[in-house]
Amino acid sequence: MTRRDLLSMVGKAAGGAAMYHAMSTLGFAAESTYAGPIQLQGAPKGTTVLVLGAGVAGLVAAYELRRAGYRVKVLEYNKRAGGRAWTIRGGDEYTELGGFKQRCEFDKGLYINPGPWRIPYHHYGILDYARRFNVPLEPFVQVNYNAYLHSKHAYGGKPQRYRHVQSDYQGHVAELLGKAVNSHQLDASVTKEDQDKLLESLRAWGALDKEYRYAASSATSDRRGYDVDPGGGLMPAAVPSQPLKGDELLRSGLWKYLADGSEYEYQSAIFQPVGGMDQIAQAIYRQVKDLVQFHAKVTKIDQNNSGVTVTYVDANDATGVPHTVKADWCLCTIPLSILSEIDVTVSQPMLDAIHAVPYEASVKVGLQFKRRFWEQDEQIYGGITYTDLPIAKISYPSTGYGHPGKGVLLGAYIWGPNAYEFTAMTPQARVQEAVRQGATIHPQYLETFETGVSVGWHRVPFTNGCFGLWTEQARRDHYQNLCRIDGRIALAGEHASFIPAWQEGAVLSSLDAIQRMHARITSRA
Repeated sequence: MTRRDLLSMVGKAAGGAAMYHAMSTLGFAAESTYAGPIQLQGAPKGTTVLVLGAGVAGLVAAYELRRAGYRVKVLEYNKRAGGRAWTIRGGDEYTELGGFKQRCEFDKGLYINPGPWRIPYHHYGILDYARRFNVPLEPFVQVNYNAYLHSKHAYGGKPQRYRHVQSDYQGHVAELLGKAVNSHQLDASVTKEDQDKLLESLRAWGALDKEYRYAASSATSDRRGYDVDPGGGLMPAAVPSQPLKGDELLRSGLWKYLADGSEYEYQSAIFQPVGGMDQIAQAIYRQVKDLVQFHAKVTKIDQNNSGVTVTYVDANDATGVPHTVKADWCLCTIPLSILSEIDVTVSQPMLDAIHAVPYEASVKVGLQFKRRFWEQDEQIYGGITYTDLPIAKISYPSTGYGHPGKGVLLGAYIWGPNAYEFTAMTPQARVQEAVRQGATIHPQYLETFETGVSVGWHRVPFTNGCFGLWTEQARRDHYQNLCRIDGRIALAGEHASFIPAWQEGAVLSSLDAIQRMHARITSRA
């Protein structure tokens, strides 16, 4: 059982509050503690800090440290800034481990975010950097009641509208509770007055009739939709839709997807930067671009009592000639999956921590189609379709609504064993399989698909995985040692936070590390 499966079961059995507590305990969710821009004062003149990595954590550190008066240099392995805050557009090329090269052929203006793709309203830090650097945001649609819930084992494999499952599940549960109240099962614990109020609330919540039955009516159709919608003039009269049967719905298992939009991180409002998730990172990069050196692959990190020496090679130089750079202090934001392969001079407790955290597997597939059939044929504007097929999710773009031209879907968002299976495929095979599976939900795939790209995160050279997968035991044993300043070296990134996998974790971790580093530096001055 994966941690996501466990959390999902907790949420279904005990509700959102219990699930959030469990998520926090496992280090998988937390409200941001960001309290506004930091103020670092009294930086000793001429003090140098080397930042390793130009992802969100590294960019934030470089910006804030230079603003404080430090001399900063950033080494970045890629030819771009942003790290996992990455957007793939037409013309972009990407080569994954194993040598498989992809060239994105999306039309202009279309893109896919293989890494982070949404920002919760309570991720105050990353949102504040967007505000400070004038990055426009737009709503990200998490729940669309007109999208689909799909199981290959239920209803003959035919996808069901989210609103049908939501309304009917809620209605059948309300009917069961209404029967229990009416049969005086609650006499011992609920007063007669409260029972009457409970029955009234159940009728309203579940769209029950006067007999407390959940059956086809205008009330149920106002929730789940009509077979013939109300019209005007001499148009046909409205025809209520027929609810799914309670026993079939229970056996279908589709109800398990209903809690997704209630999870703390997915509750409205959710945002995305206009034009792609990399826009915030790029806005910060523009503030520090003169500090960043690309194509710098770090091979060794050494330190002594007087400073830090980092050895690197030019990733574009086949000769592998080593270069060195020295600084008084170092903030390393390299993912632990990569850092664990680098010779680094730190204490044994920090080394143990670096090697204690495996990285989660994940795959995303972006698919371009000749037309936005999901809007034109099925009236789906944004949101997510959930399925028990390996592709797991289909996400519809939360932008460009009604555009008459082409469109790009997130055609797969995969975790766990299925992610390992997809990662083992060639990039093109992943795309083809996502199209094949998606066509069982949207037959239009087969005639409208044009091109696609895929990213299996365990084949991404700069991370070797998606995000740091802490266990409760590993956090107890290693988290404090990972986050402590070790000599003249500190670590930061989503892996050094209680909000792993999110940009907010990277922001908070970076700010915390540089504030503690600044305090140590100024105390020695």
